[in-house]
Amino acid sequence: MKIVEPINFIEEEINKDLQSQRFAQIQTRHPPEPSGYLHIGHVRNIVLNYGTAERYGGICNLRYDDTNPTKESQEFVDAIQNDVLWLGYKWHEIHYATEYFQQNYEIAVKLIKDGKAYVCDLSPEELSKSRGTLTEPGIESPYRNRSIEENLRLFEEMKEGKYPVGSKCLRAKIDMASPNMNMRDPVLYRIQGITHHRIGDSWKIYPSYDFSHPLDDCLEGVSHSICGPEFEDHRPLYNWVVDNSGLKNKSRQIEYNNLYLKGTILGKRNIKKLVNEGKVSGFDDPRLFTLAGLRRRGVLPESLKNFVVAAGISKVNTAVFEQAYLDYFIRETLNQKARRAMAVLDGVKLIITNYNKEDEEVVTEDFPQIEGNTQTHKHYFGKELLVERSDFMKEPAPKFHRLFVGNEVRLRGAYIIKCTGFDQDENGNVTTIYAEYDPTTKSGTEGANRKVKGTIHWINPSKAKKVTCRLYENLVMEEDSEAVEGNEANTDGVRINPNSLIELKDCYVEDIDFSFDERYQFVRNGYFALDKDSTETNLVFNRTITLKDSFKMPKTN
Repeated sequence: MKIVEPINFIEEEINKDLQSQRFAQIQTRHPPEPSGYLHIGHVRNIVLNYGTAERYGGICNLRYDDTNPTKESQEFVDAIQNDVLWLGYKWHEIHYATEYFQQNYEIAVKLIKDGKAYVCDLSPEELSKSRGTLTEPGIESPYRNRSIEENLRLFEEMKEGKYPVGSKCLRAKIDMASPNMNMRDPVLYRIQGITHHRIGDSWKIYPSYDFSHPLDDCLEGVSHSICGPEFEDHRPLYNWVVDNSGLKNKSRQIEYNNLYLKGTILGKRNIKKLVNEGKVSGFDDPRLFTLAGLRRRGVLPESLKNFVVAAGISKVNTAVFEQAYLDYFIRETLNQKARRAMAVLDGVKLIITNYNKEDEEVVTEDFPQIEGNTQTHKHYFGKELLVERSDFMKEPAPKFHRLFVGNEVRLRGAYIIKCTGFDQDENGNVTTIYAEYDPTTKSGTEGANRKVKGTIHWINPSKAKKVTCRLYENLVMEEDSEAVEGNEANTDGVRINPNSLIELKDCYVEDIDFSFDERYQFVRNGYFALDKDSTETNLVFNRTITLKDSFKMPKTN
């Protein structure tokens, strides 16, 4: 097994284990619970587990922790696989924690026979109270010293479904005075009166995560169990289970810090709540930071992977980043891969008064395309065009160099025009802009050298496609953004930003072939992707991100 040049502390530890021959090969696992859609907070775990295995020439299995069937569904199972594949990874094998239930049970029986586990009759409330506090030791269960024979009988009867839910549990016999409360005779098995979406009601008892997780790692051949910081305090219990399991493979748990984005609602519970309350359209709503939502919005997987790598990995302190940090990587990728296209989203009619309608002509423009190539686009210049409403002001603000009466601008790829007037309705909304063009200033000719301060884009609606564009802002109000940080944040009372989704139905884009696999830069308007709501007669585009970037990557030495 090769030793790589380490890029983080996890790889440093793996190299030590390889050099000491603790492990002969590297195997990791990706163990999501199929109780919701993956979000951006899960990308780091995916990159670390699949990516680390790839770097060492090892393997990574996808193992569903399907031990909480009340929250799980096949929809979530399928969604997780789609997300992993979208990120560019492929598991070696797919497994389920329930596959190992028989082996888990047999090891639990072994612990009873070794005098290291017992059946406890304390109620959940009594058990919780008996565990003590951080400053006070726990109180031993009155059932702690049951005989091995009695424990074996009771545990078998629990398995057969002879006792009601909550009446008994199997606990490890460790140390009720341990400073680590996870080691105070933790629960290994509970009675569950539920039907599982995969295995039905064949098992009446379910192992705790703290018991099944290390066992499944060992049974599967995992060398390094890479997980978040919430499991650090559980590592002594992980090691206890591994050491007392009797299994040959001794998996090692390594924790890393969490990563959060400011002002984003994460956590499966919070996201489910938004969906169930109808505040978003579904788990793939482009305003969500689920991987399905980001994908639908048009974000490319390379952006997310580059983001988590650049964010770095450490063992301490949660890494909290502004959304602008992620936006930087989204733009960087799209700038390299998006096709350019002309589009007017909020158009107002522009009439070129000194241009004959019969003289409509084709003007061309070379747009940069993928990997530095260019592509020539045809635009149809004519008497009646559309320009962006925001490119005109009745009373120009200081340093406004676009359209206003008396000012000249260049129509991109075409001519210089001078605004001569405008019409407005009874509410003061501009309905038509009038201008004259200078026929000597066509782009690509000698006259194009005449300089003006403003250049705007335009489109001929008679030669364009009418489409719908959806523009997005942050889902929550800015004043509430701090309240939603972290997976366990309480989002009750958080207000939804009314401008988080704006749908424009009268947009026009140049008439080219659009594809769901492509991303597009609509000139001056941002990056866009086709949405699944598109039909043959109405294309729907999601704006992935605007062109403006206020974030600057810090310089590195």
